[in-house]
Amino acid sequence: MRRSRTLAVAMATLAVTATACGGGSDSGGGSGSGDTAAKSGGNIIIRGCTPENPLIGSNTTEVCGGNVIDAVTAKLVRYNSDTAAPEMDLAQSIDTKDNKVFTVKLARGRTFSDGSPVTSKSFVDAWNYAAYGPNGQQNGYFFEPIAGYADLQCPDEECKTQPKAKQMSGLKVVDDQTFTITTGEPVSNLPVRLGYSAFVPQPESFFADPKSDTFGKMPIGAGPFTVTSNTATEIVMEKNAKYTGKFPAHVDKVTYCIYNDAAAAFTEVQADQLDFTDIIPSDQLVGDQWKAQLGADRTVVAESGVNQTLTFSPVDEQLKNPEIRKAIGQAIDRKTITEKVFNGTRTPANSWVAPVVDGYKAGACTDACTFDAAAAKKTYDAAGGYKGVFQISVNGDGGHKLWADAVCNQLKTNLGMNCQVNTTPDFKTLRTQIKAQELKGAFRSGWQMDYPSIENFLTPIYTKGAASNDGKYDNPAFDALLVKAAAAKTPAEANQQYQQAEAMLNDGLPAIPLWSQSTPAAWSSKVTNVKVTPFGTLDLSAITLK
Repeated sequence: MRRSRTLAVAMATLAVTATACGGGSDSGGGSGSGDTAAKSGGNIIIRGCTPENPLIGSNTTEVCGGNVIDAVTAKLVRYNSDTAAPEMDLAQSIDTKDNKVFTVKLARGRTFSDGSPVTSKSFVDAWNYAAYGPNGQQNGYFFEPIAGYADLQCPDEECKTQPKAKQMSGLKVVDDQTFTITTGEPVSNLPVRLGYSAFVPQPESFFADPKSDTFGKMPIGAGPFTVTSNTATEIVMEKNAKYTGKFPAHVDKVTYCIYNDAAAAFTEVQADQLDFTDIIPSDQLVGDQWKAQLGADRTVVAESGVNQTLTFSPVDEQLKNPEIRKAIGQAIDRKTITEKVFNGTRTPANSWVAPVVDGYKAGACTDACTFDAAAAKKTYDAAGGYKGVFQISVNGDGGHKLWADAVCNQLKTNLGMNCQVNTTPDFKTLRTQIKAQELKGAFRSGWQMDYPSIENFLTPIYTKGAASNDGKYDNPAFDALLVKAAAAKTPAEANQQYQQAEAMLNDGLPAIPLWSQSTPAAWSSKVTNVKVTPFGTLDLSAITLK
């Protein structure tokens, strides 16, 4: 899951993690969050997880690395922390008359954390690097709408033959502060997309050795923070002294403490040893125990552009029959699970798109999202059933086992299926196994929006060859309709066509929606002005120490 969410294997994890991350913020006193005057200075510690890849925007497709990249980089636009609406950041303006040729003018005086200027070339070179097939950047496909993208792709799967070009014809530097983007077809929501981390600029030093371990651990960006330490147990960021943008942070230092146990993180928030966690253990959600322990002024449940799905293994021959997939979806009582396991912090899903997103259509997922145990059993038996053990794989560091067990129990009861939960040690391990296509059955998946559009829940996940298409869905008609929607003249027209494409997913069912997600979060008594964005992330520009 881009922007993807993540119980210790031993109690030793708690002790090691607490020591490694310094044991809490450097200021205490008081309780509650409240809206108070912003106070500058101090250090905070928040729950983190292990990034899948080096910290390069064009190669990061998950939350663990994405949160850090968002803090240390700036993009052309930034998403408002209350509404998710795009607002100018590194861009002074993005203008177009036809949704095909876009003129970008940069804000003056912005620099990277190494002091070098942010220029048009910083964007054009970075985007060409990201799109160039041999560089193997996971977010490279985000540049597909730009003219000339196809010429940068490898002619063969092994890339033994070099692409036709190294630069997209649709990117042109006009001057240091101006560049143009020309797309192959009109793209009505292109400006909305440009706040995603695939579109970060890079300083000249990046291109000297883009594969460098040093840059991947200590990236140079134009955001309010800069990474000063990156180890297996923590990632430390400090204020970027060169930052002159409109969204400065108040705290001096943020430490992402790597936890392999959601329960351990919550315990340390209770003890004021951790200042923020965005994962609450499932057992704490039952009966709102977590709220009772911390109080209303240290907790929040924020509506977020996040959904959870169950993706079917593309290498499991028994699941090639979509009727078995449909039966599994019908057999899951989402309402009971969201009420009993998540205590209402999740909402049963009947769409592949999160409800807060522009273009969302309720009921887009039909039979596979409608609980009907009798119909599910009939469909399942008619399809021949599933022989052997049906495995649901989840990562152990995200508190997922409880709901996965509940799903398995329902499949056993309603279908007679032999279902078991396979728990990997951490999120990185799960992602590695998914990419290597080592898993059978189904695996946990989900999506945190990169930008607030229905298109973002479809193109990166279900188009052929997309980096997050873990189910290997391949439907030419679906892909063609997405291209048509992108070229629509108005957002309303585009959304209608995206909704038609979403409806096609009912046939192949590469994944079944489970629930949309609000983000429950908790914090220490030492911090205030805590805000969780529509992306389900902590607004690091708002939080302060008391």
